Amino acid sequence: MGRNIGILVFLYMISFCNSRANEFASDAEALMESVYYDSAPGAAVLIANGDSILFEGYYGIADMETQTPVDSSTVFNIASISKQFVVASILKLQEDGKLSIDDEVAKYFPEYGNDIWKKVKLKHIMSQSSGIPDLRPRGDRNFMLYATDSQSMEYFNELDSLKFKPGSEYDYVNPTFLLLAEIIHRIEGVEFVDFQNCNIFKPAGMTSTSYFNPDVKIPHSAHGYVANDDATMNMTDMDSDKRRDRAEDYFVDKKGRQWAECDYGEETFFATRPDGGIYSTARDLLKWENMLSTHEYIGAESLNDAYGRHAKVSGSGFSTYQNRPHTWYGYGWFVDDTPGRCMKIYHTGDNGGFQAYLAKYAGSSVKVIILSNRNDVDRWKLQGDIEDLLIKYGIL
Repeated sequence: MGRNIGILVFLYMISFCNSRANEFASDAEALMESVYYDSAPGAAVLIANGDSILFEGYYGIADMETQTPVDSSTVFNIASISKQFVVASILKLQEDGKLSIDDEVAKYFPEYGNDIWKKVKLKHIMSQSSGIPDLRPRGDRNFMLYATDSQSMEYFNELDSLKFKPGSEYDYVNPTFLLLAEIIHRIEGVEFVDFQNCNIFKPAGMTSTSYFNPDVKIPHSAHGYVANDDATMNMTDMDSDKRRDRAEDYFVDKKGRQWAECDYGEETFFATRPDGGIYSTARDLLKWENMLSTHEYIGAESLNDAYGRHAKVSGSGFSTYQNRPHTWYGYGWFVDDTPGRCMKIYHTGDNGGFQAYLAKYAGSSVKVIILSNRNDVDRWKLQGDIEDLLIKYGIL
């Protein structure tokens, strides 16, 4: 009799857990449907706990011209989430004894003759605290639209001053991550993209993930879109403040809203790769997260160091990007240690009409992935609402 009662209790617990999981998924679906709708650019949303997917949803249109809907195969530009991939490879080379993140940049770029490069260490670049300014020539529109990695690095050779003492402040800068990729190239003797494909994408099974190449069409790729109105994008979780003027060519959704395409050829600095050039799917990013959590690429010590609080973002006088209370930058990841909440390790990404978010929580196996091809959604509110649901259902 006792054994039968035990079985009944076990079955009840399974039923209860399944019911709670279904309720969570139902609430998550209602939340997403309040944000995205079928005829406009949309998003891929995936919430997982370890290997178990708690919620997976696909919304809106990937390509407004062909009216191709977003689905599990849709590939999005993940923008600045790309930075953690180059950081992970630098940490891997450190584990292999091929470099140290305490190395001076001057060690790898002897052609940069100014002494400032002896002050900047690899870890300063990785923590967005290098003091290196972004002096790419913004007066040249053609350069801004089509500049490659090497072209975007040209100003480094003439740089003769820093904005602040390396390691003392936070300033979110993109082109510095091109230096890290070039260091990998110089140490390994292979192109950076080939190194990443061989050491990360293929071993992780990320078959739909690649770096942007203007000469290669990415299968199932979404286009990025911006609402076609005359407005200044000025949100603290966006990579930069940009004015969007109305475009002559646009698409109209069923609600009458206009959407202008905004990716390569329409958006500035789209072609650089280490700082923001990865295209991927939500499912592939989950594979990346699982590769990290099982230490298949870098060990626990390296990963914990990457998730450390190395540069204080909150209150920075140099950058507005993610400049929120209780926020730090690790090595390629932001860290949010808001009191009363689980510590969140995350990164955002903005590139043209693409908007991305990837987060995990300290002491938990929960991951949240949001990839969108429209940039008008209040991403921080959306992730906060998801977090509230995770807490409501006892998942966090």
